[in-house]
Amino acid sequence: MNQRLRAQTTRRDRRSNPERAAETRARIVAAVVDSIAELGFQRTTAAEIARRAGVTWGAVQHHFGGKDGILIAVLEDSFSRFAERFADIDAESITLEKRVSLFVDRAWTHFASPHFRSTLEILLHYTAPDPEDVWPDELLAAWTRIWTGLFHDAHLSPGRRLTLQRYTISLLVGLASMKVFERAPTQVRNGELRLLKNTLTQELSRQ
Repeated sequence: MNQRLRAQTTRRDRRSNPERAAETRARIVAAVVDSIAELGFQRTTAAEIARRAGVTWGAVQHHFGGKDGILIAVLEDSFSRFAERFADIDAESITLEKRVSLFVDRAWTHFASPHFRSTLEILLHYTAPDPEDVWPDELLAAWTRIWTGLFHDAHLSPGRRLTLQRYTISLLVGLASMKVFERAPTQVRNGELRLLKNTLTQELSRQ
């Protein structure tokens, strides 16, 4: 064994049990996301998840307890990824117009991604075993936290803010759904996003 290969093997062997477990969990979550994005929710079987992750279904059950656990983990992962896209935006140092532009661009990057496509499929088809697990409400709550941080200085009533938030989500989800069925020219999609930016800037600027 040459020195470089020995060093790589040593590094792998030095991983702690929690690190190995985290890597396995990440592979399983990625396998579910990829499978749902490519095959759809109904065709994403236990066998397909295990095959893509390179583990046994028993290993999936060990880490997540079964299909309910893995689907919830995928939703949580998607929400976390969405929030991370906005973490480096300094809302205090840039103009409202710039904040809106960054918000729409990064939100669209998420909504147009395989992760969100899988999230949407789960939200449409998955019935949680616990009636209190209302995942659309969780998504709206995560959205609200980001929105409040970026547009804390907007003078909107709670009702108007909620309407504007739901309008934005509806538009982005609609565009993401259309993306599956049609390949709109880039200039068309950019025009649609620019219209959303203009609308948000105008509404958020109201005194």
